[in-house]
Amino acid sequence: MIYLDNSATTHHKPETVVEAVYDYIKNYASNSGRGSHKLSNYSGEMVYSCRELIATLFNIDDPSLIAFTSNTTTALNFAIHGLLNKESHVVISGMEHNSVLRPVVATGCDYTVAKADMTGFVSAKSVEKAINDRTTLIIINHASNIVGTINPIEEIGKVAKKHNIPLMVDCAQTAGVVDIDVKRDNISVLAFAGHKLLYGPTGTAGLYVSKNILLKPIIQGGTGTLSESMFQPEFMPDMLESGTLNLVGIAGLKEGVRFVLENGVSNLFNYEKGLVTELKRGLSAINRVKIYGNNDCVGVVGFAVDGIDSVTVSSLLDEQFDIASRGGLHCAVLAHNSLGTTDTGLIRLSVSRFNTTEEIEKAVDAIKRVI
Repeated sequence: MIYLDNSATTHHKPETVVEAVYDYIKNYASNSGRGSHKLSNYSGEMVYSCRELIATLFNIDDPSLIAFTSNTTTALNFAIHGLLNKESHVVISGMEHNSVLRPVVATGCDYTVAKADMTGFVSAKSVEKAINDRTTLIIINHASNIVGTINPIEEIGKVAKKHNIPLMVDCAQTAGVVDIDVKRDNISVLAFAGHKLLYGPTGTAGLYVSKNILLKPIIQGGTGTLSESMFQPEFMPDMLESGTLNLVGIAGLKEGVRFVLENGVSNLFNYEKGLVTELKRGLSAINRVKIYGNNDCVGVVGFAVDGIDSVTVSSLLDEQFDIASRGGLHCAVLAHNSLGTTDTGLIRLSVSRFNTTEEIEKAVDAIKRVI
């Protein structure tokens, strides 16, 4: 199969990730923070080592400010429900995923949508225009999961700092391929996916929460600390890590992050950008194909075929050409509203470090045949 659905999760993982998962299950499976024996201590050290690598990636001073979650959706829900209530006002962007839109709506708070342009770009000016004197939080999608357009979080961070408003960034599509610096970008809360371009297993993600932010935990339980208290710990990461962690997943994620650091974020970005350039060049030469987004993007291409439903195109690519893609609304109706594609949806092709130029050529040829 030619796998071009890496925005959902990466299929091809570095061999070191596979080996780490197998090694942990076979030799070290245990529970961290729930005992003082050797295997429990090993698991605890492995978890902290993974936190340290992630902290290096995002320039976070204190690794304990990173909590592991099962996915980015859970991380975003922890943050949104932990910070907002009916009295709050939040600014979100017009390119947000349902993982932001739905929990924001569920809190009952007021929200204003910072408008995106027709390429999916949300400017700092658009964000600042949406702020009012009641705004308590800004939430920004770093890059669209539909068209890959990258939003200027450093500039938006300056706006947040100017108005003394915490900035939350959803970097599910950018962690591992775009440089993110929580200090430079003035990020107070960062939700990231481990199973996408950090090349970890599914079920791995996390949330960074700066020291000046106190979330109200929405899940309480055993943390391995303060067991004598009936109240949830109020310090990171314990306040967000009730119950057993996905330790086998974190073992794999640790090696995935190491792979990213060793190869270099900019190198990985440039490799994907090269594939996207070839893909857009090939698609733009096909009659009836319309490409969305702009050239400042991650490894995601969203396009439509005039006269053919996006889900039909995706299904035919799978059934007839063994190519994995995704058609439809991509769990992001707000973003499709911004792009004007709610009625038709788009076909999404998304690449990783393990795709090749030859695969891109075959995908372009397959789309020609489908049409």
